[in-house]
Amino acid sequence: MPIYEYECTCCPTRFELKRSFSDDTPAPCPECGGDTTRIFSAVPIIFKGSGFYVTDNRDNNNRSSSDNSTSETKTGSTESS
Repeated sequence: MPIYEYECTCCPTRFELKRSFSDDTPAPCPECGGDTTRIFSAVPIIFKGSGFYVTDNRDNNNRSSSDNSTSETKTGSTESS
């Protein structure tokens, strides 16, 4: 079951509750019993390994394009001879 963070609309209390996905009933504030709203937070994402950044494959792309251009010029020069 996920843990949700709530904030009371009447007092400055913030708290966490473990609730199921299907539980739609509002959670009352444990301090004053007032209404609460769910707080949505950004989830941290960690990218590990290669391939996630632009600079990871930059050398491979430049080498393959330079290899193609040199092979084309070599074949082009042999065809004209």
